[in-house]
Amino acid sequence: MTLTDTFRDLHHRDEVLLMPNPWDAGSAKVMESLGFAALATTSSGAAATLGLDDGALGRDRALRGAAEIVAAVDVPVSADLENGFADDPTGVADTFRRAVDVGLAGASIEDWDGSAIYERRHAVERVRAAVEAADGRLVVTARAENHIHGVDDFEDTLGRVQDYAAAGADVVFAPGLATADQIGALVRGVDVPVSVLAVPGVPSVPELRDLGVRRVSTGGSWAWVAYAAMAEAGRELLEQGTFGYLDGAAEDRAVVDRALG
Repeated sequence: MTLTDTFRDLHHRDEVLLMPNPWDAGSAKVMESLGFAALATTSSGAAATLGLDDGALGRDRALRGAAEIVAAVDVPVSADLENGFADDPTGVADTFRRAVDVGLAGASIEDWDGSAIYERRHAVERVRAAVEAADGRLVVTARAENHIHGVDDFEDTLGRVQDYAAAGADVVFAPGLATADQIGALVRGVDVPVSVLAVPGVPSVPELRDLGVRRVSTGGSWAWVAYAAMAEAGRELLEQGTFGYLDGAAEDRAVVDRALG
């Protein structure tokens, strides 16, 4: 059974697949050590490690980072491949073939070009190109980006994920949806697993399970938690000249040591 087979199977078990998003190999090893069964890269978190804005990684760096995470852990890894780093289906297909080559178990494709949502027919062609290039060797997640980019059009979102599923996507994802009514309607509207992004106001995991959601991811939020902890320690040192942050550092270091050991 390949990691891709395992990853696909994890979407069809009784429990919701909880899939956090590491930003580098070290964070991936910590997440694996905590017991998570699969991981996915985060474009925003990975970009932040290089001092870049989300969307600025580019294909080579994104795939190189994904390959490092794949090499660091034994669980399936899916990659956030943004818009496939191409507007045209041919370019998307090339990206997904390269994703197979670095050992990923899955990858996602967005319908957002960095400034606007793709016209639906073109977006479907891009999903189909990703699916055909993956040829069963990746679990392909098709993302409808409306709500995370301020386009509050649920009917369009539902129509898009239905079209993406019909084009062969294994999983559909509409990041930014947060209400039980809309998430439930999305689940009922497609016959493939639905993934949900953890955002403020989203229902709890047990509630999402009852709605029929099959996967939950964290996006860049855990990277922001890590950076916020560092910033808090930095403010203490600069403003108070004290080292209170060290009180928890030994325990925090032990978490890392266990993951790397």
